[in-house]
Amino acid sequence: MRLNLTKPIIIFDLETTGLDIINDRIIQISYIKVMPNQEEIRKDYHVNPERAISEDITKLTGISNEDVAEALTFKALAPSLYEDFKGCDFAGFNSNHFDIPMLAEEFYRAGIDFDFQKSRLIDIQTIYHKMERRNLAAAYKFYCGRKMEDDFEAHRADNDTEATYRVMQGMLDMYQPGRQEEEERQLPNDMETLSTFSKNNDNVDFMGRMVWKEVKDKNGRVMLDENGNPIKKEYFNFGKYKGQMVEEVIHRDTGYYGWIMSGDFSNNTKQILTRIRLRGLVNKK
Repeated sequence: MRLNLTKPIIIFDLETTGLDIINDRIIQISYIKVMPNQEEIRKDYHVNPERAISEDITKLTGISNEDVAEALTFKALAPSLYEDFKGCDFAGFNSNHFDIPMLAEEFYRAGIDFDFQKSRLIDIQTIYHKMERRNLAAAYKFYCGRKMEDDFEAHRADNDTEATYRVMQGMLDMYQPGRQEEEERQLPNDMETLSTFSKNNDNVDFMGRMVWKEVKDKNGRVMLDENGNPIKKEYFNFGKYKGQMVEEVIHRDTGYYGWIMSGDFSNNTKQILTRIRLRGLVNKK
């Protein structure tokens, strides 16, 4: 099934030096950019992580230190990736938990302020687990009717990206209204709905240091906007100010903002905290 798009979507996958979002680095990025007119643009890059790739990662991905020795660093690739990615939605397999946070960290280190909060983030794994609860290989067999190992080489970003794209199309075909009788098993071909369905939490930042919570008045009643929807604000989800509104805390205790900015927190957390702080300064004017 063709994707019903109002703007381009990037379906992507990463291979990395490890699973530590803060300290590990990307060694391969592969993506398919699907345009609203259904044009598909495929790109695949090896990335020099500027550090050694372990033997375990080489065995898993097939990517060695020699493969990336002459490749561009992420910092060198970042400007062209930014131009290709801006204004797009994103989809991947387990992307909301790993690939998007990793990509955000790499952009930050490259000096590029890419705001993923402006994009709809669709996690195919989350949708799949809610619907069927299996992994990518099982998803491929279930939705595409073939064994993944017959069509692709495992643990390669370009192959996994292609498989993820096909699974996404197969999902939309299987769960389209009219094909499934139960309403809870129907998924419209709409990126906004898929993005909402992909969410497993109310995290503001990828690490969950801040969360969205409904704002209540002094009587404990949820405050509503002009459309009757609950008003939500960012609240700290850790430390001594857990459960308190972020904007109020950093206005009241400026040292806490400085402590986080100089501490061992992810760049994404610091980046979003800074945006909240600047928003508060603008609102006070």
